[in-house]
Amino acid sequence: MGPLGSIARTALWVASCLVVAAACLPGFYLLLRAGEVDARAWEVFFGGRTLELLGSTLSLAFAVTLAATLIALPLAWLTTLSDLPGRRAFTVLLCLPLAVPSFIHGYALLAAFGDGGLLDGWGAPRPRIYGFWGATFALTFSTFPFSFLAFRAALLRQDGSLLEAARSLGASPFEAFARVTLPQLLQAFRASGLLVAFYVLSDFGAVSLLQYDTFSRAIYLQLEGAFDRSLAALWSLGLMALAVLALGGSWFFGGAEGPTHAGRASRRPRRAHLGGHAVWGFAAVLGTLAAGVGVPVGVIVLWLTRAADRWDFERFWTAAVNSLWISLLAALVTVLCTLPLAWLSARRASSPLVRVLERAAYASYALPPIVVALSLVSFGIRAAPFLYGTFVLLVAAHVVRFAPQALGASRGAFLQLSPRLTEAGNSLGGSGLDVARLVAWPLLRPGLVAGGALVFLTTMKELPATLLLAPIGFSTLATQIWSATAEGYFAEAALPSLLLIALSSASVAFTLHREDSAGVGATG
Repeated sequence: MGPLGSIARTALWVASCLVVAAACLPGFYLLLRAGEVDARAWEVFFGGRTLELLGSTLSLAFAVTLAATLIALPLAWLTTLSDLPGRRAFTVLLCLPLAVPSFIHGYALLAAFGDGGLLDGWGAPRPRIYGFWGATFALTFSTFPFSFLAFRAALLRQDGSLLEAARSLGASPFEAFARVTLPQLLQAFRASGLLVAFYVLSDFGAVSLLQYDTFSRAIYLQLEGAFDRSLAALWSLGLMALAVLALGGSWFFGGAEGPTHAGRASRRPRRAHLGGHAVWGFAAVLGTLAAGVGVPVGVIVLWLTRAADRWDFERFWTAAVNSLWISLLAALVTVLCTLPLAWLSARRASSPLVRVLERAAYASYALPPIVVALSLVSFGIRAAPFLYGTFVLLVAAHVVRFAPQALGASRGAFLQLSPRLTEAGNSLGGSGLDVARLVAWPLLRPGLVAGGALVFLTTMKELPATLLLAPIGFSTLATQIWSATAEGYFAEAALPSLLLIALSSASVAFTLHREDSAGVGATG
């Protein structure tokens, strides 16, 4: 390369390092803050309250991960290795709970079974929705699609000839599944378990609404109710340590190696004939859909019809517009910020420094949003007071939190762009701008748009960062739902909840549209 090429390469490295430094800022800040707290804060941190929060957080993470696995594995088998009628449509429908944020599940439980809810005053016994069981239910049906998709992909990749060999040696269907299929699902168990555990560790909305104490809820309450943020910082450090330990353990045991590039199985698995047992398959699918989507949407619609005369359209449209433009801004900035590292990751994958930068950027996704928000709040107050209470810090929090989403999509886009194509464009006399516009952009656009769309719709559902960092008077659909539900105004939360589910459903549909539609072999 000439001098300009050297300058461009240097700029890419500098920009990538700056992005990774921003992603690591919350962790560095908390470590620095921990060195400044007084002895009293450390005494409280090492006391019984921290042990209670640790136990409750880990208990919830374990229960939700186990429940999501037990729900997702049979459903994945039904839609991939059985002849259940309608399995393709059921595959799409079983992903729809991803469109329902956990705090809307919490809202639905409160609006149906809580004080002042739909069943309040009927005299009938109501299930206990507050605390551990309510939080477990809400989070399980928010996260099981992660496990469902992971198990489904693993089942589609397995070699059917191994199952047939086991059956020919006298193994029963159950023994063949236990001895042949389950060992091939270990990677899916690790990957999906990690995703679900991260979701539970980072969740704030559901546990707050359902009054179950985890680190996230305790950190927020400490920030809101105490002038001293030392204990909140120490708890955030503990929560970050849990997430980093989980991520490090996954890498150590090979659970975060990313997608495999192996070829297809030598023989696709044969579908199991359900016969009369198909009714149980239908019951499992429909029951899961009822709990994951039917209950939240049904409760929302009932509250809409019961309180149509009290809809506050002005506040609703203000929150909707705010959600749209801040999500669009966050998506655009995040994609732009991750482009340099995405290019280096695609073109310099063998470089040890690039691998370190890439893993550091992905590690930021393990940081719970309440931790990111707290670090930026303190950074703004102490180091950049002119930024505190502005949209700069709010967008920065979204960039730090969701950079891995854009990075993965952008890296895939650059891998699609062969360097030979741009070299051919230059050799034909095209200027750098012409080559970028006519050759590079058409190939990069789908991946960049996909990454931006993912960040856009994840930002739409973001709650704790918006609560802590948004300027005074700025509300979004997520904060409006949370505030109305926390105060028991279920009718006011219904309309923004319905719109948020609709927008999130568009994200799920967009993602599924890009999924490989390959199936498995028919029964012979």
